[in-house]
Amino acid sequence: MDLHDVDARVRRSAAAPGTVLLDGFHAVKHALRFGADVSLVVTTDRAAVRALADELAADVGEHLDETAIEVSEALLRELVPRGSPTGVLAFARRPEPAPPGERAAPVVLLENPRNLGNVGAVIRLAAGFGAAAVLTTGDLDPWHPHVIRGSAGLHFATEVARVGPDQLPEGPLFVLDPEGDDLRATDIPDDAVLAFGTERHGVSAALRGRADRRVAIPMRPRVSSYNLATSVGMALFRWSCTSANAPA
Repeated sequence: MDLHDVDARVRRSAAAPGTVLLDGFHAVKHALRFGADVSLVVTTDRAAVRALADELAADVGEHLDETAIEVSEALLRELVPRGSPTGVLAFARRPEPAPPGERAAPVVLLENPRNLGNVGAVIRLAAGFGAAAVLTTGDLDPWHPHVIRGSAGLHFATEVARVGPDQLPEGPLFVLDPEGDDLRATDIPDDAVLAFGTERHGVSAALRGRADRRVAIPMRPRVSSYNLATSVGMALFRWSCTSANAPA
């Protein structure tokens, strides 16, 4: 396949409906590990990518050998203008939303998040704790390439979706709020919906009014707020301390 054909194939993959971009080796690695439908892996150096897999993730090395194609530096920069430190990208099909049903772990709800990197970090945490889903409201796309980069490709290890304010899943709504009960003394059930607002404004009055319980994370006086991902991590850790369904 000549260079023109390679470029055309890559651009077709990038433009295919339902396709998401995986930026970086770790994003590709995790997507493969958690069953993503990866249609194409592109790199500027196949041998270097295989060596990286042998060092960090031997379980995905064979798949990379079968699917990776070499492209020019110019095309890679076109796909990721800010650069890709590991020189590897991939295209995967965005999974269909899971049907509603009983769940064995909480859902994380982010109300109108604004920072792409923060949302990615939350998804990475949620995947590590085995949360059932990360749902967002507002106009930010939780499948944006920068979010996927922030999650290290762990979108495929938990459900990730954008929902409307009236599309929340079933389960008791636990809203993180400075005026709530102390998180350290709060038991979080497996079917909880854990709702987090923005660092500046917190959750909206409308969502706070729907809460079954409001929960506060202890914080030193005069400190304004915690980072969003830090707050999510503390709440999920509290859940994990009492649930038999949390990762060992």
